[in-house]
Amino acid sequence: MIQADKENIVTLEVVNREELTNFKKDLQEAFAVAVVETFGSKLDKPIPSDEDLEKSFNADGAVVYHIFSNGKKTGGVVLIINEITQHNSLDFFFISVNAHSRGIGLKAWKAIEEKYIETKVWETHTPYFEKRNIHFYVNKCGFQIVEYFNKHHSDPHASSDEDFPGGEDFFRFEKVMKQ
Repeated sequence: MIQADKENIVTLEVVNREELTNFKKDLQEAFAVAVVETFGSKLDKPIPSDEDLEKSFNADGAVVYHIFSNGKKTGGVVLIINEITQHNSLDFFFISVNAHSRGIGLKAWKAIEEKYIETKVWETHTPYFEKRNIHFYVNKCGFQIVEYFNKHHSDPHASSDEDFPGGEDFFRFEKVMKQ
């Protein structure tokens, strides 16, 4: 799928198995920037964990894409597509730090929606401290916050990242595409 305007042509390309190690490293580097900016410290382990990424990569219906802008790799996305229910999940989504604020993320999201036109509902999660993500999902992409996980209301599908900065405080988002 392609999303274009005068400045950027954004495309999605499937990540090959042999590229997953580098994809994982790029994703973890992108996620680490926000954690370090918010909490001001170096991480002693990758966020998200290798285990959580492997679980996502190997889940039923998993599809992993590189995001390219004008032919240059600028990010990636991990989707879980349920062909039966069409309740699909955006597991991981990142734009490289040096490509932020250029509209690439929104164009990539629109390309995903175009590619998966049969989707009834999209779901994703983000930590409470990720204000940039919250703004992006709600104000740019049209998701709604439907649940807030915290110490009083835990996520039954919580990841193994128990030491994730910010603890168990996460938002769950949904975007209803069709009834």
